Amino acid sequence: MLFPATAAPRSPSRVVITGAGILTALGRGWKANAEGFRAGRAAFRPVTLFDVSRQRVKVAAEADLPAGPPPTRLSARQIARLDRASAMLLWTAIEAWQQAGWEPTDSLHLVLGTTSGGMTLGEDYFRQAVEAPPPRHRHQATRALHYQAQVQARFVLDALDFAGPITIISNACASGGNAIGHAWEIVRSGRAERVLAGGYDVLSQLVFSGFDALQALSPTTCRPFDARRDGLALGEGSAMLALETIESARRRGAVILGELAGYGTSIDQHHLTQPHPEGEAAAIAMTMACGSARVTPEDIDYLNAHGTGTPLNDSSEALAIGRWAGRRAGSLPVSSTKASVGHLLGGSGAVEAVVCLMALREQWLPPEIAFETPDPACSFPIVHQPRDAQVNLALSNSFGFGGVNATLVLRRWP
Repeated sequence: MLFPATAAPRSPSRVVITGAGILTALGRGWKANAEGFRAGRAAFRPVTLFDVSRQRVKVAAEADLPAGPPPTRLSARQIARLDRASAMLLWTAIEAWQQAGWEPTDSLHLVLGTTSGGMTLGEDYFRQAVEAPPPRHRHQATRALHYQAQVQARFVLDALDFAGPITIISNACASGGNAIGHAWEIVRSGRAERVLAGGYDVLSQLVFSGFDALQALSPTTCRPFDARRDGLALGEGSAMLALETIESARRRGAVILGELAGYGTSIDQHHLTQPHPEGEAAAIAMTMACGSARVTPEDIDYLNAHGTGTPLNDSSEALAIGRWAGRRAGSLPVSSTKASVGHLLGGSGAVEAVVCLMALREQWLPPEIAFETPDPACSFPIVHQPRDAQVNLALSNSFGFGGVNATLVLRRWP
């Protein structure tokens, strides 16, 4: 019997970034955010999106959205149905798309990470259901439909006029990092030449009240890895990356912003909400990411930590970094940009990947201005003042409830 010849194994493609969109409480777009992160500016203010009069903590990093949506191919009816999360996602997707120079006819994958999705629509649904009798339940069907994250993703497809598979990843606070990592795997393996990927989440009363009830929110200042840290601060935001093979980018003559060089993911199964105290699985994710990028801890010039500002998370991550980095830890610059824009949940990993890209492109390190005294578990220096630096390789950590870990390695493009 004759068998067909086996094709030679395909070598993995290098994955480059040709577009980046970002929106946080520091502003909309690359320039506003780069200036804010470079200075270590904190963007926290009193919450105005919902009533926090009964909450222990009353501040968050709210983003300012433009009055109307960006110019798109959406119909007037679709625009009228956009919720806050959809609008935020659209602004960043369009920024990444336009910077990459992709055409509306392109068919490509869309990979998104989120934890709350259309949570604000769910809250509106509940309020309407309990406050009004059934005959006055207007718009409830629309709220129920658009509550689903895949509908928000469809807005992106319709707005930019492309078709393709949609993947939604909801792995707690690792969602954005996992989404970008999954997109990297799709492009690297040859399953697609281009992927639009990122993460997003907006502030919602349910999530804010839940963290507040758990007393996980800081009543003072968010200061990751500080010995006196007392909790996290919530924020909202979105970031999207246009990823493609190096061959595709060169063929188009596209401007390459950087390379997504490696990805690692793991789960420690230690506890539903508490990280493993020794950071074992987190260290595995960092090791895997560096292995796939073919670099070592000695090659990393900056580490953007998950660093939420909670006692358990930061000590666990600090030990994980020490375990992974070894001797390099003593001189490895580390900071958490959650000190500037808060914890963006599913959007954090994506926003922090763009921050790393900014550091690589512009050669600076984002500081934590509020940082004062390092936790004893920290074997590495915390960047606490604005400064320029030579950054060729950056590592970004995203760790979530349930022990889900995601690490990305980004490389500067000459």
